[in-house]
Amino acid sequence: MTETRPASPGTQRPGGRTAKVRRAVLDATRDALAETGFHTLQMDRVAAEAGVGKTTVYRRWGSPVGLVTDLLHDMAKQSLPASDTGSLAGDLRANAALVRETLTDPRMGAVFRAVIAAASCDEECARALAGFYRTRLAEWAPVVVRGVERGEAPAGTDPTELLRAVSAPLYYRFAVTGEEVTPAVAERAVAAALAAARAGVFVDA
Repeated sequence: MTETRPASPGTQRPGGRTAKVRRAVLDATRDALAETGFHTLQMDRVAAEAGVGKTTVYRRWGSPVGLVTDLLHDMAKQSLPASDTGSLAGDLRANAALVRETLTDPRMGAVFRAVIAAASCDEECARALAGFYRTRLAEWAPVVVRGVERGEAPAGTDPTELLRAVSAPLYYRFAVTGEEVTPAVAERAVAAALAAARAGVFVDA
């Protein structure tokens, strides 16, 4: 029998005034993460910045983890849609550019550092971060499908693995080595991923 889990704090999507409260709280959470990081995220400060009673914030989100988890769900839904440039190479470059621009943006880069830090020390945040990336990969998977249909990659190419190969080097520099994520780095990641794809590396066995 599959175990069922209760909904995470704040993850339900009510409408009306409650939706406005949620929007204000998540915006305040994002701002706080960008400014001071996860480990100093304070529920009272978020409530004050959002103009919401702290009792409401504690009741609906429960903890800083609940805030970050819901923010990740929201970020996945609000992200820009995949491109359609007419070529697989163009679409992968657009994907790499979007990742690079996000990571190098002073504010959003700080937010991602904070949520990665949260995920490294909390299982619920880790699941939410994994869900964020599953959503984004699913959004971009059609660009690979179209590329295969145009003959730009072998039949059976795994869209998710190809897309991961594009973004992984960028995240490695961002989160592990702290090296600059330049346009040249993004272009090399795309070129390497495309070469591997054309060689059949990402074809399902």
